[in-house]
Parts: sequence; structure tokens; C-alpha cells
Amino acid sequence: MAEKAAKQDGIVETIKTVVYALLIAGVFRTLFFQPFWIPSSSMKDTLLIGDFLFVNKMAYGYAQVSCPFSICPIPDRLFGSEPEVGDVVVFRHPVSGEDYIKRVIGMPGDKIQVKDSVLFINGIEAKQEPLGEFVETYGKQGPVGGLPQCANGGVGLGGDCIKERFIETLPNGVSHGILNIRESRLDNTPVYTVPAGHYFFMGDNRDNSTDSRVAQTAMGVGFVPFENLIGRADRIVFSSAGRSMLFFWTWRSDRFFKAIQ
Repeated sequence: MAEKAAKQDGIVETIKTVVYALLIAGVFRTLFFQPFWIPSSSMKDTLLIGDFLFVNKMAYGYAQVSCPFSICPIPDRLFGSEPEVGDVVVFRHPVSGEDYIKRVIGMPGDKIQVKDSVLFINGIEAKQEPLGEFVETYGKQGPVGGLPQCANGGVGLGGDCIKERFIETLPNGVSHGILNIRESRLDNTPVYTVPAGHYFFMGDNRDNSTDSRVAQTAMGVGFVPFENLIGRADRIVFSSAGRSMLFFWTWRSDRFFKAIQ
């Protein structure tokens, strides 16, 4: 009898240990980090489809902390620090509520404009330096199986899909890569004045990004309020070019633990 009771106690303790571990993991994920897979090409070549990263939710304060009671034991955000121009941030789309990832380009009060594919922040040009070409295989990418856009039209499956690549230096000194595919309507914009408490985001793949240049009435990002920010993306942990992370032959080992610039 004693042996049976001890065995039952052991099972109960194991179950309790598993439950506690899951609870701790859930709290850790909710308050500190959130996993994120890159689903689209809007941030190429900084981020590729199939990159996996953890979003630092402490960068701008705790986000998305829900409370089922009328009085919450902790506020939605504990720190409330602001992002900086050049940060790569995951946020909730103000219209659809989906998680998006883009680069912060404008702070509250900033004036943003794009003229002939060149970004201006408060009238200051973000200098672009040509850096050759970004070449990728024209074929289905990621679980969705979308095809990339190419500057060299008429590319067949398996061919080289080419885009122009530049290094853009923002007025605060942050430098990062951007891609150009073709002349588009978003290469010349009006002046956007960022409202108080909001931010202006753009994708690094400038001609393939529905970002703050597109109004929310057209399902664009528009101006994003601070409370929609989830966290900052600092480092790629893992990357796979295939339709599943289990396809080890498609892993991009050169991108493992790569810092995001």
C-alpha cells in the first residue's frame, strides 16, 4: 500500500512540475520575449522569409499584458521607454490587429517624405550609397510559397531575381540595407507629420512594403500608436529557407544568431 501511495505521489509531483514549468514559460513569454517568424519579404534583405527571432518586449515596456479584472495588479507597461529611429519593431497593425515587423522611421512630431525613392526626415536626406545587387533564386518562398519581385523582369523559375541594394544612413547615424525594385507610387509621397504618441514605419524592401506610407483606410499601416508596439527585434536566432523548419537541408546556418541592423 505504502509503495502504491508513494508511486501516486510521484506521479502527482511530476504533473505539478510540468504544470509549473508551463506556467513559468507562459509568463516569461507574455512579459519578456515573444517568438516571431518572418512571413513576408517586406524587410529584405535585413530579414528574410523564414527567419526566426525573439522579440524583446522589455525594450519599450511590457506590452499586451491582459487582465481579466476591472483593476489590474500591474499596468500594461511598466517602463514606457520610447523606440528610436532605426529600430526594427514588431507591432500590432492598427486595423487588422495582425503582428507586423517594420523599421521605425518617424517619431512623434517628425515630418517624413519620400522623393524620387530617397527618404527625408524633417527635411534631412537619408543618404543612400549603392552596394551592388541583392540576388535570390526566383522560386516559391516559405510556407506560403510566394514568389519574390524582381527588378529584372521575365525571370523563370530557378533564375536569378535581382534587386538594387543600397546602404541608407538615417539622420541619427543608423545605417541599414534597403532594396529597390522599380519606380512605384510610394517612391514619391506627400509630407507625413507624425501625430503625438504615434510612430511612422517603413519596410527595408521599399517597393514591396505596405507600411506607414499607405493610409489605414487602404489597409496600410498608417501611424502606429505607442500602445500597439510589442517589442524590438534584436537578433535572428534561426533561419530556414524551406517550407518547414524540419527541412534541415534548407537551414541558413550563416544567419543563426545574427544581429539585426
